Amino acid sequence: MFPALETELKQETLPDPYEDFMYHHLQYYGYFKDSLMLGSPLKSRQLLHDEFGEVKPCLREPRDLFAFFSSSGPLQAPRWPIECEVIKESLCHIEWVPPQPEYFYQPTGNEKLPEIVGEEKGTVVYQLDSVPTEGSYFTSARVGGKRGIIRDLAVTLQGPEDNTLLFESRFESGNLQKAVRVDTYEYELTLRTDLYTNKHTQWFYFRVQNTRKDVTYRFTIVNLLKPKSLYTIGMKPLMYSQLDADTHNIGWRREGKEIRYFKNNTEDGQQPFYCLTWTIQFPHDQDTCFFAHFYPYTYTDLQCYLLSVVNNPVQSQFCKLRTLCRSLAGNTVYLLTITNPSRTPQEAAAKKAVVLSARVHPGESNGSWIMKGFLDFILSNSPDAQLLRDIFIFKVVPMLNPDGVIVGNYRCSLAGRDLNRHYKTILKESFPCIWYTRNMIKR
Repeated sequence: MFPALETELKQETLPDPYEDFMYHHLQYYGYFKDSLMLGSPLKSRQLLHDEFGEVKPCLREPRDLFAFFSSSGPLQAPRWPIECEVIKESLCHIEWVPPQPEYFYQPTGNEKLPEIVGEEKGTVVYQLDSVPTEGSYFTSARVGGKRGIIRDLAVTLQGPEDNTLLFESRFESGNLQKAVRVDTYEYELTLRTDLYTNKHTQWFYFRVQNTRKDVTYRFTIVNLLKPKSLYTIGMKPLMYSQLDADTHNIGWRREGKEIRYFKNNTEDGQQPFYCLTWTIQFPHDQDTCFFAHFYPYTYTDLQCYLLSVVNNPVQSQFCKLRTLCRSLAGNTVYLLTITNPSRTPQEAAAKKAVVLSARVHPGESNGSWIMKGFLDFILSNSPDAQLLRDIFIFKVVPMLNPDGVIVGNYRCSLAGRDLNRHYKTILKESFPCIWYTRNMIKR
């Protein structure tokens, strides 16, 4: 999404620097010796103490371990739950601004209401079977997710004349669970729920390949949960054509006709489902296209942006990047401190703080784009931005729920809970992003 930083994206990612670092760090401080356990005179502010002031046999995580990027160093690779299969391809969408306003779809009232037939009368052409479900819970994570060979879940084409679409969603923020072909150019799609839950399906992001030009395809998502949607008043799904991006520099755009949002009458007896259906004509044969609910903004996109700030000799003078904490999966939650240097201690003490955060709900990717717009402004040489930096200290958490963003959740973290409902939590281990943000605000 940031072409200027493609060289950084192509660099080899670290497998997991934290475990290796801490192993040597603990050895250096004598963790593996009896002297520390027996109360040696070793002094270190890294040591953890309990409420009685006694030393615990472990060290707090170094605050600046992932504090800075380097143009010569790799990006931190996202960590996934160990149940999740992740394809090895790195996706990179160009960033652009549509030259014309993206007009709403104008319903005619004659849009087709497709019959939902399911896999009994259709053919399953894509299905995830390694996804954590309700009743299970998060245990551990690693770079790249599940170990072993990544299987090809799309169907095998029977020849050049086979026009079956090839689906994929095992990439950052993707969340398609199943695709069923119910007619030559018609597909029913099931979204994966938020991990470790049985609900929260509204965000979608997936890839299709083997497209045919000038024919009308119909897609119907069959398990949405919200009774109301902006699709009822003209919002269109987003489409991205790889060939258009490569040849014409065209990025994400709103597309679709015969758009309709309606209740799915094939209920499972527990909760009503809603459907979103739309038709589309792909611009090219044999293209790779993507569909999404909002403009995607991934954890890797954020790291690319922060890398550009760190490597900017002007912006890095008044914007300091630190690690707020590590998420449940071990992904870094970043904290930016933005303010102009104060001339005196009194001037520094007089500054009030402004706290901003985004992406507590991972499916609301528009929050990241708004945050990017704010950062572009406050880090600029605009007189207004300079004045604000003179008056205030801005504390910015640009992605509060990186785990949810990475796995393609709509609302929850890997704890299976909506973080927006847990700002009073005392469970630091279960909700570290919220706990550390609240404590930062208190400080």
